[in-house]
Amino acid sequence: MRRNSIFTWIVMILSSLVLLFILAPLAGMFIHTGSAEFLEAVKDKEVHQSVWLTLWVSFTATFIFSIGAIPFAWLLARKKFLFKNVVQGIIDLPIVLPHTAAGIALLGFISRDGFLGKTASIFGLNLVNHPSGIALAMAFVSLPFLINAARDGFAAVPERLEKAALNLGASHTKVFFTISLPLGWRSITTGFVMMFARGMSEFGAVVIIAYHPMIAPVLIYERFSSYGLNYARPAAVFFILVALLFLILLRLFSLKRKEKPLSTDAQTD
Repeated sequence: MRRNSIFTWIVMILSSLVLLFILAPLAGMFIHTGSAEFLEAVKDKEVHQSVWLTLWVSFTATFIFSIGAIPFAWLLARKKFLFKNVVQGIIDLPIVLPHTAAGIALLGFISRDGFLGKTASIFGLNLVNHPSGIALAMAFVSLPFLINAARDGFAAVPERLEKAALNLGASHTKVFFTISLPLGWRSITTGFVMMFARGMSEFGAVVIIAYHPMIAPVLIYERFSSYGLNYARPAAVFFILVALLFLILLRLFSLKRKEKPLSTDAQTD
């Protein structure tokens, strides 16, 4: 019992140090931001536009790419195929790439000389310095979070349930939408939120694709490099608060979705 108590105290102390390391810089930023400077940032039209651009572009990119990423994750969880490990390594590659390198690689693909850029230019769309290019940069670096979380969620779904439904005559599509997707929804939602959050925070890849229009991370960097810490900090605090609010709302939405089946079962019992 005594050894267990000592171990518990050591774990608690180490955990507190890690938590303090995360909270201390954020708390310091909030403490050193005066109310007048913060209110000025709240009223700043440029800050509003950059924060709104960041939110809707990141959410749109997450939503659009999830249409392909979620079935892809199911395929990785359920099927065995040649070079599967290589494919999974490719999925994780954007995480380990320096994000400026990711931006340069993506720029070569979406510029007017690249394949996607040439295709878009046929329709009169220039992806560089455009919200669509920002969305692609955000998705490129954040997509692994959704795919990996959804894959783990589908892998945790008992395969015997899917096989039983197939044996009873259900189609693969029906099994996916009525069994696999609902049972794996918790991990999928976590991946969706993580991809959205990662996209919001991206700087390196985005700044190469589109310095203008400015998303919030680029605006904060521009203010810091041009005017210093005191001018950049209030905008950073405002962006953190807005991003935190949206993340909380997404979490609450996902919790409500999880609670609905439970309440229905309780009423049935």
